[in-house]
Amino acid sequence: MAPAWEELANEVADYPDLVIAKLDATANEVAGLQIQGFPTIKFYPKDNKNGITYEGDRDLKSFQNYLSEHSAAYRAGATKSGGQAYDEL
Repeated sequence: MAPAWEELANEVADYPDLVIAKLDATANEVAGLQIQGFPTIKFYPKDNKNGITYEGDRDLKSFQNYLSEHSAAYRAGATKSGGQAYDEL
């Protein structure tokens, strides 16, 4: 999964209001964050401070599809960069 995650982070590096981050829960403690297994992927839209656990496949296309469906920042960044937002198949 790491190569797909890093490629996604590179793809959106210049997108305003969108950050792809890694957090080592064994080295960092976050109040209120419950980790049940590794890797756990969370999506934090601006209007949801609790986050949403990502349950999809762990490949680049699946991450892109998820963000295209759930992230206005991703859709806006893809449009501005001349790319296209990915539709769920």
